[in-house]
Amino acid sequence: MVHKAYILLLVLLTSWGTLAQVGNTQGQMVIKGSVKGKENNVPISGVQVSTNKGAFTTTNALGEFSIKASVGDMLIVEGPELQTVRYRIKSDEDVDVRVEGYEGTWSSRRQKREVSSSRSGLDDHQRFLDSANAYKKTNLEKSIDFIARSMEPLGSTGNKGELSLSLRALGEIYMYHEQYDLAITNFKDALAAQESNKTKVLLGKAYVLNGNYESAISILEPLIMEKNMVPYQRVEFFEALGDANKELSNLKDAQNYYQQGLIIAEKNQISPKEIDLNSKIADAFAVENKVIEAEGFYQNSLNLSKQVAPERLIQESEKVADFYNQKNRYDDEIQLRKRNLDELEQLPRNAVASVGQGISTRDTVTSQRINYKIANAYIAQDKLDEAIPYLEKSIVEADRDDDLVVQKDATRKLSEVYRYKGDYTKALESYQDYVAVVDSLYVRKEQEISRAARFNREIANTQNRISSLEQERELSQSKYNLALTEQQLYEETSKRQKWIIYSLIFGIASMALIAFLYYRSNRQQKLANNLLALKSLRTQMNPHFIFNALNSVNNYIAKSDERSANRFLSEFSVLMRSVLENSEEDFIPLAKELELLELYVKLEHSRFSDKFDYEIDVDNKIDIDAFQIPPMLLQPYIENAIWHGLRYKEEKGFLKIGIRQVTNDMLEIRIEDNGIGRKKSAELKTTNQKKQKSKGMGNIQKRIQILNDMYKNRVEVSISDLNTDQTGTRVSLKLKKQ
Repeated sequence: MVHKAYILLLVLLTSWGTLAQVGNTQGQMVIKGSVKGKENNVPISGVQVSTNKGAFTTTNALGEFSIKASVGDMLIVEGPELQTVRYRIKSDEDVDVRVEGYEGTWSSRRQKREVSSSRSGLDDHQRFLDSANAYKKTNLEKSIDFIARSMEPLGSTGNKGELSLSLRALGEIYMYHEQYDLAITNFKDALAAQESNKTKVLLGKAYVLNGNYESAISILEPLIMEKNMVPYQRVEFFEALGDANKELSNLKDAQNYYQQGLIIAEKNQISPKEIDLNSKIADAFAVENKVIEAEGFYQNSLNLSKQVAPERLIQESEKVADFYNQKNRYDDEIQLRKRNLDELEQLPRNAVASVGQGISTRDTVTSQRINYKIANAYIAQDKLDEAIPYLEKSIVEADRDDDLVVQKDATRKLSEVYRYKGDYTKALESYQDYVAVVDSLYVRKEQEISRAARFNREIANTQNRISSLEQERELSQSKYNLALTEQQLYEETSKRQKWIIYSLIFGIASMALIAFLYYRSNRQQKLANNLLALKSLRTQMNPHFIFNALNSVNNYIAKSDERSANRFLSEFSVLMRSVLENSEEDFIPLAKELELLELYVKLEHSRFSDKFDYEIDVDNKIDIDAFQIPPMLLQPYIENAIWHGLRYKEEKGFLKIGIRQVTNDMLEIRIEDNGIGRKKSAELKTTNQKKQKSKGMGNIQKRIQILNDMYKNRVEVSISDLNTDQTGTRVSLKLKKQ
């Protein structure tokens, strides 16, 4: 699941700090902070922290970070398993991010497992695994060695879960370093040890990177209906499916999968994936030659990149420039690449080095490569003189950065340009430079091949070590199974000795059953008494209600208003039919009770239209059908509001019946009137009325008491004054689900 993150500002309120803040607000300052679990204070490493001005960093192993920013900048905190948080910087205060529900990958697993004598060995396993991940991008040999060491403690426990984690981490390391065959092998071994959706997604991505697109689809498609994936993982899943289908020219399917991933990324604010998927959708449209659609999604990726970092904007702009090149729109391509060069020159050196991250090494974004592509665009238009300065600049920059591949290509292209122009002297000089670069590149390739061969031997030795550890683990598992079999034999021999204990337990259980049946019989008798009492109260309620309603009909007849009396009787007959139909029920659907109330209020309003208006407000989010209520429970309270509150009000009053959700299992029904209030109403009663308590209200109280006794406090009623001057009345009725 995606954990929710909250930002707490830790402010050091000292006079010196205040003065420092005033000075810092004029320029850049260093913002420090941390990202940790809210409940257990566990630091979260690898969380991306950036600003809308392009500054970027990640949290270290202690969950801490520091980043340069100015007052007014937007701080963006995002990670695979937490919702993106945006915070506007107001001063140089420390920013403390707390992630709700985060327990840490290892701690949550450990809490679900019994603590045994092997605990220290499993702790070592996780420690080595963390070290392997720390060296994953910087030192392949160390990273693999730590994976092997993480598996050593598993020999005595035979724990398949930890083995699967180690093999999956090893597969991720190989995949990062483009050793896709080894990555696939280890992902398969991880799945054999323990099934995991995350491992299947990684295996599918490895298949795509290795060109096994059918295999990728076969492993990923069964996961479409899988629900137990966090949003970031589900986005990667749809992206991998889209990549596989795109390479197989199933462009419609690819676009569909990309779109599904984009919807999830947008919903959970996973900004990097929003950029990637918009760009890939554009690529798919470009293959179909749907230029307008492609440009639209490319523009989306550019707009999103502007909000993340300048480095990412340059990467996406280069993709769009490549699209222009494919469509022979060389002027647009040149203009865009020149703008990228300007942006690249404004970046600090360390930021420039990170621009090419995540992009194929065949097409890394560097100034020498951009200059080379600009030159090619000019050459495609036969603008040879404009191309020469960019080729020369590309050669100089490639030589500075020791980029022999670009230097070779640019030197060869420069020689060809001079030859086309007829300047054979310079063409020969450039060609000689080209030959020299090729020789240097050849020597370097030989060295790389030698290093690769040595490195492959080291990998093979490590793999053999891992295989031997797996064999030891299997042997340990066999010993464990043997011990388990011996334990089962021992239990079988002891069964005969336990039958007496079981007999005693059976006797105790029988006595408990008899006691339970006796208790249930008493409860059933009590329930029958309550049902009889409820029925008696209902028989009193109905005549009382009919009597009050007929008084209203009599009023119309006394006024000789035959038409109103007929209409009133017609609607009253509908109301009475519904009341009589529900008279035998303890509970009816709340929707049906609201229909009866609306009809009743309508009848009363037709009689006292000059005394009050009314409103019945039901929250649209409430599932009315999920709740039930005793029939005619609310009518006496509404009757009191009209007859004793609103009827005596000098100006026109208002009756409001509102229903809102308190919790998932409870509703609150409020009946509010701005009438004269309970105190003044009591003062207006005659001496005879004061001696008699309202029969309707008395019956309602008794019904609520019996129903709460039978159904465990499902109904709760409170009556209070609406205003501080004791005018108006509010009846609050809380109703729980059955």
